[in-house]
Amino acid sequence: MFSQQDPQYTQYMYNTMSVNPAYAGSNDHTVITALGRTQWVGLDGAPDSQTLSYDTPIGYTGVGLGINLTNDQIGPASEIYLDANISYTIRTGNEGNLAFGLKLGGRHLAIDWSKGTVRQQERIFEGNISRFLPTIGAGIYFYKRNWYIGASIPNFLRTDHYDDTVATTSFGDGDLAQERLHFFGIAGYVFDLNETTKFKPAALVKVVSGAPLSIDVSANFLFNEKFMAGLAWRWDDSISALLGFQATKSLNIGFAYDLTTSNYSNYNSGTYEIMLRWDIYRERVLKSPRFF
Repeated sequence: MFSQQDPQYTQYMYNTMSVNPAYAGSNDHTVITALGRTQWVGLDGAPDSQTLSYDTPIGYTGVGLGINLTNDQIGPASEIYLDANISYTIRTGNEGNLAFGLKLGGRHLAIDWSKGTVRQQERIFEGNISRFLPTIGAGIYFYKRNWYIGASIPNFLRTDHYDDTVATTSFGDGDLAQERLHFFGIAGYVFDLNETTKFKPAALVKVVSGAPLSIDVSANFLFNEKFMAGLAWRWDDSISALLGFQATKSLNIGFAYDLTTSNYSNYNSGTYEIMLRWDIYRERVLKSPRFF
């Protein structure tokens, strides 16, 4: 069987560093983002994820630093990710910026088999699992004032989530639950429709061996730099509604609801996401909210 490995987010356009480490520091000021996602409400063992990130430029050197902490739970498995992201940006013109990013970190995987029901006892279920798995990832990100594009690999290391000896004895295959290589691509554009309305389409593509292609497409509108509303679509999975409010110059609040369109819709009542983002500006004069 094949299943979801990495956490996924509907509001990825406001949590870009979790997708691409080269995004760190690209806002020219410090950003703190907290995001919680409860997926497939009503289905026991469904994914539940929370992430807290911090990214900031280091002076005016072109170097950006970011820290990302994520808690992800699926069924009996719980993973805590801690990653450091560093980027270096090169100016390619009056407005162009080309950033290279590196992610280093690791995660702790814990599996408690008592959270499920075993129909047939196997050796793999005789003891709980606790493992540390290292992470090395990289990305590239090019952006101008009103558009961006990026590509990344969140982890080059292909590690086994279970002990090879136990897996081989029980199932005859030591590659059980192996970490797969993921490829992410992200892009977006900001259109000024008039003095009060901005339109931003965005897309996220995820490619991983052994799983179907995942494509997210979103269309958001920003009104008076205060209110955001939009729709999103995930291929063969869900459609989503997004709402946002710029509560203050520094605090942005976002909400998303996913309605499942696949066969899983028979077993859940949707997915909920809430996001809080703090922009900490270096200048005395505050900038307008940035749309990506």
